[in-house]
Amino acid sequence: MKQRNKRERSTNVDAEILTEQIQVERKIFSFELRENQRGRFLRITEDVGGRRDTIIIPATGLERVRDVIDRAIAANNQIETSKAAAS
Repeated sequence: MKQRNKRERSTNVDAEILTEQIQVERKIFSFELRENQRGRFLRITEDVGGRRDTIIIPATGLERVRDVIDRAIAANNQIETSKAAAS
């Protein structure tokens, strides 16, 4: 019996729902919404010169992650606005 590693097994049963890629400065971010027998999840991969790091977010947590990102954007915009006003 041939054994497969986890990556092969998950690749064979994951269904791809959405894939998008963006470049921010020297980093490339890949977003993959996928589904397998355990549910849906978002895989985010950061690629910097061939070095990759990946996180997996279960679909049940996507809205909470979005809320944190929205607050980070608002805080960043507030700092930028304060800096522009001080100039």
